Amino acid sequence: MASTVASERRPGYGQLLRTPGALSFLLPGFAARQPFAMLTIGIVLLVQHTTGSYGSAGAVAAVTGVSMALFAPQSGKLADRFGQRAVLLPGVLVHTASGSVLIALALAGAPLWALFIAAVPTGASVPQIGPMVRARWAAKLDGSPLMSTAAAFESVTDEFTFVIGPVLATALCTGVHPAAGLITEAALTLVGGLLFASQHRTQPQPSRAGADHARVEHVSALSIPGVRVLAVSFLGIGAVFGGMQVSLTAFSEEIGNPGANGLLYGVFAAGNMLAGIACGAIAWKSAPRTRLIAGYTGLTLAASGLWAMHSAVLLGGLGLIVGLCIAPALITGYTLVESLVPASARTEAFTWLTGAVALGQAGAVTVAGRLADAHGSSAGFLVPLVGTALALVTLLSLRSRLAPRSSGRTVARSGVGHRVPVTVD
Repeated sequence: MASTVASERRPGYGQLLRTPGALSFLLPGFAARQPFAMLTIGIVLLVQHTTGSYGSAGAVAAVTGVSMALFAPQSGKLADRFGQRAVLLPGVLVHTASGSVLIALALAGAPLWALFIAAVPTGASVPQIGPMVRARWAAKLDGSPLMSTAAAFESVTDEFTFVIGPVLATALCTGVHPAAGLITEAALTLVGGLLFASQHRTQPQPSRAGADHARVEHVSALSIPGVRVLAVSFLGIGAVFGGMQVSLTAFSEEIGNPGANGLLYGVFAAGNMLAGIACGAIAWKSAPRTRLIAGYTGLTLAASGLWAMHSAVLLGGLGLIVGLCIAPALITGYTLVESLVPASARTEAFTWLTGAVALGQAGAVTVAGRLADAHGSSAGFLVPLVGTALALVTLLSLRSRLAPRSSGRTVARSGVGHRVPVTVD
């Protein structure tokens, strides 16, 4: 009881990392999620090099993102039902093979439609390491006040990869070979994914393990209204990531310093990471729904000035502020899943949010790429503003859908045959 009280007062990272078995999945999980931050920028840099068009590069990256957004929730659903290992092992093999084909086609000067075809399985097979790690935390900390700390820790880990990944991919593509970033991404996916899959003892128990339990608790995460609202709002975060990646690349080209792209994006991601560290160290008194809306409000205001920045120093400074505003929104959204979704569907719920980010990123890189081609990087920077503004309007309009499940919930049958919890808005 004393330890529980201490956790409520001071939900620190030290307490979180002392959770039995945590390090056994955190370390390989960290290695396995590195490639995720390298994929989009690696595709943009390779295809832009071979075609000379940001629009074409953004379109190929967008196909990858859309494919991931469509298939990631199915991957999460299968992981909930059959176990993470059963999904990861074939997934990393398919991703490595399809990514290699995409690289070969791009270097051979293949037509754009061929790159689109190769991009589909490349995106569909992206290992959902982040959601799987979050599901392991949720299984270990179910009902614990440390869940919000775990969500913050995962956001910090994600953003640390987004500090390292784009910088590494850019350095490899500009300093070694245009394909070096994607080659490294494929290799890290294979090695890291297999290492994470080997930690099967810490994976959540598959819902098929108990037939009676599965009949009562196994639901479709998307049948829960709050998950749908969060997924739509996370499209806005994806718009920030995608719009920043393409527009920063175009801006760096415009100022005659392509290598500045990785540094500028790294500063943006560093802001996200620093805010995540701070969020995890605070014992919040405000409701998660309030924090979510506040985070999106700050993000929209910060993104509103990106288009007007014509100096690398000013753009880097504002990019840092944009990054600082992303973490509170991301962390709170993932934290809400624990109160909205039953344990048997959490991996699927997390992948819906991750997939929404990928879908928003896919749309953003396409639109920002075409705007950058036609009107320069300033036009591309309008994409993060529009995406976050629409997400904020959605949250304000549908905030009642984010009310937590009642502890003594009843179970009703939905129109599509699922048994879903009745929530109180």
